[in-house]
Amino acid sequence: MKSKEMMGMKKMRFLFEVLVPALLTGMLASMAEGRTHYYDFVLKETNFTRLCSTKSMTTVNDSFPGPVIRIHRGDLVYVNVHNQDDFGVTIHWHGVKQTRNPWSDGPDHITQCRIQPGTNFTYKVIFGEDQEGTLWWHAHSDWTRATVHGAIVILPTQGTTYPFPKPDGEHLLVLASWFAGDFNEEYEEYLSNQTGTSFDDIAFTINGEPGDLVACGGETTHRWLVDYGKTYLLRIVNVVVNSELFFAISEHNLTIVGTDGTYTKPRVTSYIMIAPGQTMDVLITTNQSLGHYYMAARQFVTFDPSITGFNNMTATAILQYRGNYPPPDVPSFPINLPLFHDLDSGLGFLSLLRSLATPEHPVNVPLNITTRMFVTASINKVNYTFEGTEVSHFAASLNNITFMDPTSSILLAYYRYWYFFVYLFFKFLYLYFVSLFL
Repeated sequence: MKSKEMMGMKKMRFLFEVLVPALLTGMLASMAEGRTHYYDFVLKETNFTRLCSTKSMTTVNDSFPGPVIRIHRGDLVYVNVHNQDDFGVTIHWHGVKQTRNPWSDGPDHITQCRIQPGTNFTYKVIFGEDQEGTLWWHAHSDWTRATVHGAIVILPTQGTTYPFPKPDGEHLLVLASWFAGDFNEEYEEYLSNQTGTSFDDIAFTINGEPGDLVACGGETTHRWLVDYGKTYLLRIVNVVVNSELFFAISEHNLTIVGTDGTYTKPRVTSYIMIAPGQTMDVLITTNQSLGHYYMAARQFVTFDPSITGFNNMTATAILQYRGNYPPPDVPSFPINLPLFHDLDSGLGFLSLLRSLATPEHPVNVPLNITTRMFVTASINKVNYTFEGTEVSHFAASLNNITFMDPTSSILLAYYRYWYFFVYLFFKFLYLYFVSLFL
C-alpha cells in the first residue's frame, strides 16, 4: 500500500513540478511574443467612378483596395467583420498559416458558414512563427474578392531588422481587376451559356486607379512621392482575379528580396512577373534625374497569340521625385516592360526566385524524394453523375477531378471530431488522476 502511495505522490510531484510549470511557461511565452491587434471590417456597397462610368460594388470600409493590416512578426490579430451587404460572405487570410486554427481560415462551407447580412463574425488570425513580409486578405465567397481585398504587412519582430540594409521608407502597391459591372453577375451569365459572353476584366488598377492610358484617367492616377538618393522597400500585391502581370518602373531597377511572406535571395531585375494571389517585395533606389516615371503593369498572356480577346490595357501609376524642377509633359514609360505574349520573359523571370536559406531564415526542404506526381490544373467541362444522370459542368479540376459537395456536412464533421477529441482528452485526465490514488 505504501509503495502505491509513494508512486501516487511521485506522479503528483511530477505533475506540479514539471508539467504545470511547463504549461505556464508556454502560456507566458506565447503572451510575451507579440502584441494583439483589433480591426473592424464593414462590408457594404460603395459607389466608384472609373473609365467614365459609375457603379456600386462591395468594399470594406468604403475603400478599394481595402484597409491594410500592419503588424510585427509574432503578433496576433482579431478582425470583426460586419456584413452590411445583402448576401453572405467570408474572409480568407491568404498565405497565413493559421496553425491549429482552421475555423478562422475563411473558405465558406468548408471551415465556416457565411457571415449572413446584418450579422458579424470575429476572426482570430494566427501567423506562422516564420512569416515575415507581405501577404493579403480577400473575400472567399463567389467572386467577391474582385473588390473585397487588402494587404497584410508583417514587419520584423520588434528589436530585430530585415536581412538586408534597412530601407529609408516603404510603399505598397495593390494591382487589381476592374469590371464593367458586377463580376458575380457577369460570371453567372457566362456559366449559363459557357460559349458566349466573355467575363474578362476591362482594365487593371494600381491602388484602385487605372492610370493615364484609359478614358477619363489621369486626374486621380496614383502617385508615389520619393526623395532622391534613397532606397525604398516596395511591397507589390497582385489581387487580379485571373491574370499574371508584368510590372516595371521606368529607368529604375528592382531588387527582389521577398515573396509571399518569406525572404528570398536578393536578385536585381528590370521587371517582375507576378501571379494572381502572389506578393513580392522589392528594393528600389531613387538614383535617376528628378522627374516623373511611370510604374506600369500589363497582362502576361500565355494562350494562343492568335486569340485577341483579352484585356490588353496597361495600368499606370507615377513615381514622382520631390524637388524644384519643371514637370515633364508626359512621364517616362518603362521600355523594358515585356509585351503581352513574351513567354521568354515570363518564364525566365521564375529562375530569379530563390529562398534566402540563412540560419536566421532557414528553409527545411525534404531531400529524400520517394514519390513523384504529375498534376494538371485546368478549367474545363467535367463529367459526373448527379442523381443517377450523367451530366457535364464547367469547373476547375486537378487531373480532371473536381471538388464535389460531400454527402455529409464538413462543418458538422469538424464539430463531431472536435467534441470526440475533447471527450477522450478529459476521459484520459480522469483515468490518470484516478490512477494516482489507487
